[in-house]
Amino acid sequence: MEFLNVINNTQQQQFQLPVNGEIAWLEYRFSDGMIVLMHTDVPDQLSGKGIGSALAAAAFDYAKNHHLKVKVYCPFVKTWLARHPDLLPLVVNPS
Repeated sequence: MEFLNVINNTQQQQFQLPVNGEIAWLEYRFSDGMIVLMHTDVPDQLSGKGIGSALAAAAFDYAKNHHLKVKVYCPFVKTWLARHPDLLPLVVNPS
């Protein structure tokens, strides 16, 4: 499967990845100078192909490039972070 680049749709506040006519997305918000990762949605037919991981990686790349801390509410991203402990210094624990 050929992956397209993740798109930052600032109007919808989503990192989006269109694949095979479907769109997977990671919703975010900005709060107190942080990016807050809310929810990831990957259509069932795209599940297990690394698309959620690509979205999470794009969100953290964005945070690093914009010098933002990250607050994570999304369960998928929390699980993904366990495999990427090098990114934990960017993470602020949710209150």
